[in-house]
Amino acid sequence: MSGSNASSLSFTALKIGIIGFGSFAQFLSKTMIKQGHIVRATSRTDYSQLCDHLGISFFRDTEEFLEADNDVILICTSILSLSKVLESMPLHRLKQPTLFVDVLSVKEYPRDVLLKVLPEESDILCTHPMFGPESGKEGWKDLAFVYERVRIRNEATCSSFLQIFRSEGCKMLEMTCEEHDKMAARSQFVTHTIGR
Repeated sequence: MSGSNASSLSFTALKIGIIGFGSFAQFLSKTMIKQGHIVRATSRTDYSQLCDHLGISFFRDTEEFLEADNDVILICTSILSLSKVLESMPLHRLKQPTLFVDVLSVKEYPRDVLLKVLPEESDILCTHPMFGPESGKEGWKDLAFVYERVRIRNEATCSSFLQIFRSEGCKMLEMTCEEHDKMAARSQFVTHTIGR
């Protein structure tokens, strides 16, 4: 009895809503579902058939999506559309304080947008899974996952979300958004210089 009780304490199924259901979001959602999380999605493009196939609820209406009591809202939009998408969402429809997570490859810009646009009671976790559908197709073991706890009040939800990546064997790298962007700029400079 105590064995099964201990395992249920270590796993909390999260209700994860995804904004922007392109190839990267689809890639992440498959692992989240495999782990037992409940995934919902909304996107400009109608992915309802694909979502039906994956066992994901697809919302065409963003108000209904925001009212669906998601524990986490994962933002998988492009960098260019992030601000416009968030500003167009009826965020006052959120029924509970929610953890917002972005997965963009730059960090300071989305952090600033999230702090500006989101309700004060929303938690913010900025992340960069440094892998994708190609590099992660055989699994996520030893692949880097960078994150900063920008504004976290609900530690349990944040830890449960990070556990998705930790349990797949990712190298968990906690660093500030500034550190991440400086490091990324240096490595891109080196890559471009050597590439030429």
